[in-house]
Amino acid sequence: MDFNFSDEQNMVRDGISRLVREQYDWDTRRAVISSESGWRPEFWAQLAELGMLAAPFSEEDGGFGGGAVETMLIMEEFGKGLVVEPFVPSVVCAGGFLKHAGTAAQKEEYLSAIIAGEKVFAFAYAEPQGRYDLANLTTTAKKDGEGYTLNGQKAVVIGAPWASHFVVTARTSGGQTDADGVSVFIVAKDADGVSLRDYATVDGRRASEVYFENVSVPADALIGELDNGLPLIETVVDEATAAVCAEATGAMQVTHAMTLEYAKQRKQFGVPISSFQVLQHRMVDMFMEYEQSISMSYLATIKLAEDEATRKHAVSSAKVRIGQSARFVGQSAVQTHGGMGVTDETAVGSYFKRLSIIESEFGSVDHHMRRHIKLTAAA
Repeated sequence: MDFNFSDEQNMVRDGISRLVREQYDWDTRRAVISSESGWRPEFWAQLAELGMLAAPFSEEDGGFGGGAVETMLIMEEFGKGLVVEPFVPSVVCAGGFLKHAGTAAQKEEYLSAIIAGEKVFAFAYAEPQGRYDLANLTTTAKKDGEGYTLNGQKAVVIGAPWASHFVVTARTSGGQTDADGVSVFIVAKDADGVSLRDYATVDGRRASEVYFENVSVPADALIGELDNGLPLIETVVDEATAAVCAEATGAMQVTHAMTLEYAKQRKQFGVPISSFQVLQHRMVDMFMEYEQSISMSYLATIKLAEDEATRKHAVSSAKVRIGQSARFVGQSAVQTHGGMGVTDETAVGSYFKRLSIIESEFGSVDHHMRRHIKLTAAA
């Protein structure tokens, strides 16, 4: 199989790599996540200007004719710099919903604004009781005249403090965990009845608990089919899962490189600790985990375009393997650095935190292992 990238894809990778190297050094990132806003709107504007927010979309949708591979390349470079800007919530998730099921009017109003960096979306889907079950919803959208009335709570909505709009999953019919009866809506953040409780996450991002109290939603805010939104949600979440898998590979690459360099410089008993055989083996094991993760990330990305069962198999396989690798590489890095490895003053501690969160983001290793087993048994 040919894993070489096209000239256009190499241009995307080179462009985003250069931008992250030049504008996302360690000191700059520390200052950004410690600031009141927690992100840089000017950096987001640069991403739009360089076409990075347009890269994953077709020319018909106003993009540059790319897709999942372009998303993978961008996310891998974001992982190397621990970029906190909301590319996954706004471009991959919200853009994915609009790309797959948005009407022409919705694409014109919202997708074009996402690509231009003028509107930022957050994906409000998780609920306190739901774990990783996308259909376990207590948030409801009840028919009210021509539109709907939305009530409920969404938990850990990444990027919500920076968002202008939300993509919200809600139950429009059926029981709390039924596969049928789930719908997807666009909700403006400044709509009456929307309230947020913002906070910083352990990996340096910002999130919110979002509450909807009798929020009026017009009929044209519905994305896709009424009561049949779960397949669409699963498609977009699989695409987002593949994106964070790619991010993990970038973070693992830098984590391994930093740990190897530290082992060469740190001396114990008068010699560099890199001369100790047990640590040499550990460095090799870390590198092997990274290389395996690259292969699984490529596989998941390629399989996103295939049928539902193949897509789910590939994504869950990748998430299991990469989640395990992320834990091993992150823990090995901080163990090699010693106690200082988990402090905020060292870069490796932040990579460890992000890799730890990725392990559980969009489904833990155990969740995706169970899904893979279930899919295999049903095949």
